[in-house]
Amino acid sequence: MNRPAPAPAPAPDVTSDVVIVGGGAAGLSLALRLTASASPTVTLVEAPDGPLRPPERTWCYWDQDTDDPHAPHGADDFGAAVGASWCHLRVHGSDGRAVTVDPAPLRYRMLRSTDFERLVHARLARSPGVRVLRATADTVRNAADGTAEVRCTTPDGGTRLLRARHVFDSRPRPALPPARTRLAQHFRGWFVRTGAHRFDPGVADLMDFRVPQPPHGLAFGYVLPLAPDRALVEYTEFSRTPLTTEAYEAALAHYTHDVLKLGAFTVESAEQGVIPMTDARFARRVGPAVFRIGTAGGATRPATGYTFAAVQRQSRAIAAALHQGRALVPPPHGRRALAMDAVLLRALDTGRIDGPDFFTGLFRRIPPHRLLRFLDGDTSPWEEWGIGLRTPVGPMLRTALELPFLPRRPHRPPRTGDDHR
Repeated sequence: MNRPAPAPAPAPDVTSDVVIVGGGAAGLSLALRLTASASPTVTLVEAPDGPLRPPERTWCYWDQDTDDPHAPHGADDFGAAVGASWCHLRVHGSDGRAVTVDPAPLRYRMLRSTDFERLVHARLARSPGVRVLRATADTVRNAADGTAEVRCTTPDGGTRLLRARHVFDSRPRPALPPARTRLAQHFRGWFVRTGAHRFDPGVADLMDFRVPQPPHGLAFGYVLPLAPDRALVEYTEFSRTPLTTEAYEAALAHYTHDVLKLGAFTVESAEQGVIPMTDARFARRVGPAVFRIGTAGGATRPATGYTFAAVQRQSRAIAAALHQGRALVPPPHGRRALAMDAVLLRALDTGRIDGPDFFTGLFRRIPPHRLLRFLDGDTSPWEEWGIGLRTPVGPMLRTALELPFLPRRPHRPPRTGDDHR
């Protein structure tokens, strides 16, 4: 008589100083920052290959030109993964007029998530204190002794229990916190190759408002040239509800054929996404030993959707604090920046300001280096006052006065049938 095989013994617990949950920009950046000398032991939990791993994405940011020997080291520690960069930026108004600016000493940079992951993993492999675990994080909780536990499922169906003094969780929240205004930056992009030279590789089109505008918010084209005959071309909206893939495709077809007049081209690949734009308050500490980082920890700039540079600031600050024996996740954006963003989001959502005119006016009236520092939250109150005077003062002031009296309402899930792929 055959006896059943004994059940496999449970995998032993893994104990680290730090567990990082999620292998996106925030998780990988923090893991890399913690590989410095005298770093803690780190376990990075990454989702295995399959539906839980996000598709390849594009991340952009601006940073000091690395050709400048006096430029500080910032987000461009990842320069080896940068696929393209631009020293000139262009905005097309809805009236067809374009403004081209040179934000020197800043450059606009693009990197692909796969290149970033490859670079970071190569550096992590050289650090003996870092372990990478391919598994699905099922639960993250604070333990009774002041530490934290992460229960994971491995690709073979096994269970691992990770213990750590600190856990930094970068997974998307199941629902956004209550907010007064909740928009989304949603987009679809094509990597196109044209039959003739149609692009200027030295100029990135940040916003092209020569597209139909939605009833709430705004819409624009976005072009990042990679070569004279190759570019990432996106259609983007700041509005309440994402579109269906078919609607994005129709908008992109109109933009590429009727606005850009690209002629014959092929679509080599596509990407699509949704980024929250909200004045919600993102709690960064979940308990004595569990913290949220990245978008889940409020790193996305509410009024622009940019996240990558803020993730780098947040990661450096966390690593510096841990090396000093403290655990904290500082706010990725200052209070003044968040307050101004809240006013802008509300003004856009109510239609009190014209979005295309607002953003085009900023690029036409404000020195580009100062404007990019403003968008990154790196300007002084005096500079911000000067910028504010170049916006529609009446509508913005009215919005600022009403915001304190508006309730923060809980997030409502999308209607059944909405496409949010």
